[in-house]
Amino acid sequence: MRIGLDVMGGDYAPDAIVEGAVDTLQHLPADDTLVLIGDSEAIKKKLGEMNVDPSSFEIVHTTQVIGMGEHPAKAFSQKKDSSISVGYGMLKNNMLDGFCSAGNTGAMLVGASYTVNVTPGVLRPALGIVLPKVNGRRSVILDVGLNPDCKPDVLLQYGILGSIFARYVLEDENPSVGLINIGEEETKGTSAVKMAYELMKDHPGLNFTGNVEGNSLFQENMPDVVVCDGFVGNVILKMGESFHHIYKQRNLQDLYFDQLDFENFGGTPIIGINANVVIGHGVSKRKAIMNMVIRTREVAHANLAQKIREGI
Repeated sequence: MRIGLDVMGGDYAPDAIVEGAVDTLQHLPADDTLVLIGDSEAIKKKLGEMNVDPSSFEIVHTTQVIGMGEHPAKAFSQKKDSSISVGYGMLKNNMLDGFCSAGNTGAMLVGASYTVNVTPGVLRPALGIVLPKVNGRRSVILDVGLNPDCKPDVLLQYGILGSIFARYVLEDENPSVGLINIGEEETKGTSAVKMAYELMKDHPGLNFTGNVEGNSLFQENMPDVVVCDGFVGNVILKMGESFHHIYKQRNLQDLYFDQLDFENFGGTPIIGINANVVIGHGVSKRKAIMNMVIRTREVAHANLAQKIREGI
């Protein structure tokens, strides 16, 4: 398996990205290849400082960088030799099984649309994040920021996409699906959510368990797939990060709350495109980069993009 890593993307690139790549080596099978995409001179210099043999990786040289503040579409179209553009090009030409970056999120999303494209039949791709339950199991919540306002049929399809992710990535044979709402009753919520409830309830291929209130999140009874629009999902995601920040400020220690650290998430896969792509946090350092690569391999190993094409 070949995983591509954008070395030039992120607030702490390239040093933190290379450090994370080195840390990842111990977690990858011997026949996997981690492809570092970026300024080869900078990559080799950092590897030299770490006393790591460059031959441990495949290095693809690029001459341009899409900055964190640049206009995504304009930068992606004009900077053909940027690490993000080259990474997507390799992905499109089947030279990579997965690609990840902590760089410009907009450019990563534009790249997905311009190169590998949305899976036929998918109304809108989603960003999905894995949430830990208190019982040690995991759930996926989507969308967490890509589409802040969703129609009922899109929410229904998120339930389908999330189920495919849970089945093949989280290895849940018959994942349960819940819809975020302000109450468990099907009469609660906005008109879009109430209509989505009816669609999900009547869908024969969905193990729909009903509405999910906020106080069920992270609990043992949280469904395996949690569906919401990107506005609500992003609030939930940032709230979890805030809990972890407060917890660390108070010098508390608990293995469960450590899982809420975004560095342990690694990144969020784009679900519903024709390739395996994971986007990391812009402030990612070596631990987050390591977990982003591991998450990308997990998604690629499950062949998620192909499973979604078949499922849709």
